[in-house]
Amino acid sequence: MNNRGFSAQERHAVYRVIAERRDMRRFVPGSTVDTDVLVRLLRAAHAAPSVGLMQPWRFIRITDAALRGRIHALVDEERLLTAHALGQREQEFLALKVEGIRECAELLVVALRDGRQAHIFGRRTLPQMDLASVSCAIQNLWLAARAEGLGMGWVSLFDPVRLAELLGMPTGAEPVAVLCLGPVPEFPDRPALEIDDWAHRRPLSEFVAENGWEATP
Repeated sequence: MNNRGFSAQERHAVYRVIAERRDMRRFVPGSTVDTDVLVRLLRAAHAAPSVGLMQPWRFIRITDAALRGRIHALVDEERLLTAHALGQREQEFLALKVEGIRECAELLVVALRDGRQAHIFGRRTLPQMDLASVSCAIQNLWLAARAEGLGMGWVSLFDPVRLAELLGMPTGAEPVAVLCLGPVPEFPDRPALEIDDWAHRRPLSEFVAENGWEATP
């Protein structure tokens, strides 16, 4: 290892937090997140890489209880529509707990900012790199939360147009995620969807190829 690397203990911590990150749905009711911790998490998110340094993200902290309730209603409406769209798996899906909006200590909405269309560097042929950059910010926040002993859940069950209207977003802005954040009863050793037998993680070997789509190492 060259002298620009990290110690074995530091590397272990990085890989551990990646391995132990979970998409959390259950939170400790009535809990809080210290302000200094929340600031650290948002700084970690803001430190994410972004194509062309466009920093296309915006973080909206939801502190109004009534607004939180309206966001929950939007999510629950989409939950029912998603269940119906799943056909034979409808009842199986409805049995899943898919969000913790009412119980989590902090609720954040992450959005793509308006005006990002002006960024050409890195987006001329791949305009979706703004979404990729926002996803990096969310992942940074997620890993930092796990390192702080907090759980986070990414909720994507919502109509983006209606959520944007609810939050007064300008034309061109687009909500990407509703993030539930806070202390959790426990961190399971497997993803919740595996525990609930909804889906199971496939091996890395199925996702790696060499020199072409069908080629394998």
